[in-house]
Amino acid sequence: MLSRLRSAAPHVSSAFSYQTNRVFKNTPTETTYYCFLSANAFSSKVATASADSSPSNTQISDKPEVKVNLNAMFWSKPCSLALAKDSPLRIEDPDFSRIKRFIFKLLLFYSKQSKSIRGANVVYSRILSQVDKPPIYDVFNLEKTFKTTFSLLVLHMWLVLRRLKEEGKEGTEFGQYLYEIYNHDLELRVAKAGVNLLLTKWMKDLEKIFYGNIVAYDAATTQEAKHEDLANVLWRNIFSEDGSDSMRDAASTSVQAMARYTRRELTCLSMTEKEAMYSGNFLFTPLTSPTQYTGKKVR
Repeated sequence: MLSRLRSAAPHVSSAFSYQTNRVFKNTPTETTYYCFLSANAFSSKVATASADSSPSNTQISDKPEVKVNLNAMFWSKPCSLALAKDSPLRIEDPDFSRIKRFIFKLLLFYSKQSKSIRGANVVYSRILSQVDKPPIYDVFNLEKTFKTTFSLLVLHMWLVLRRLKEEGKEGTEFGQYLYEIYNHDLELRVAKAGVNLLLTKWMKDLEKIFYGNIVAYDAATTQEAKHEDLANVLWRNIFSEDGSDSMRDAASTSVQAMARYTRRELTCLSMTEKEAMYSGNFLFTPLTSPTQYTGKKVR
């Protein structure tokens, strides 16, 4: 499957996300209602970044544009990733007047399901904002290909889904909305890239990779796991060109830095309030701070 990903990269270099068996599992009326909410009432407030991925057979970039001291990064004390109450990056439900609010209430705009769908859309935009922009590729010395973008998306989906599981049944239900948005996005992007005849098989293969990665990340972060297990999994899933277990010396520093980043984000998300997780009012640790390029230990 990995070789197929590499050989097909020119056709799907702009695609990344997930398969969906359905946009919404209920009735056609509810599906239409979902589209109405996300497209008209809310999605205009959510901007998701997307950048074209350029095909390449090499996962480790030789470009020296960004100079970072990876050995000094991601050692600082974890903290909540929630946005401040006065942050301009927060996404809030529109403050309608009484009449409009009453009408939207009749339309179930404020129902638990609708609020979860809106929140999941914002959460997904936060994931894409971290995965789709250049800093994460520059910092970890990765070439932006379909495989790396897809693998980074899976990693960040796992980070969020694992945090949501801490909220029990409610978090699991919210995670299902997030997963369906993720799946639907990938299907649209892969189809748009021209993979139509084998779309169903592609989606099944990508789904298997997703669940395989999730299991591997879970196993690598248990108390029983060895410290190097997470780095080895990240190497196979993201950095390795062929899925081999032998880590290249040239990539070792980047892989170890990503392992520290992953562990830190896990802890930070665990410290992030439930309200921030459900509303999407949080940001992953920024990778663009100037101090991160000077060798100082940063957040």
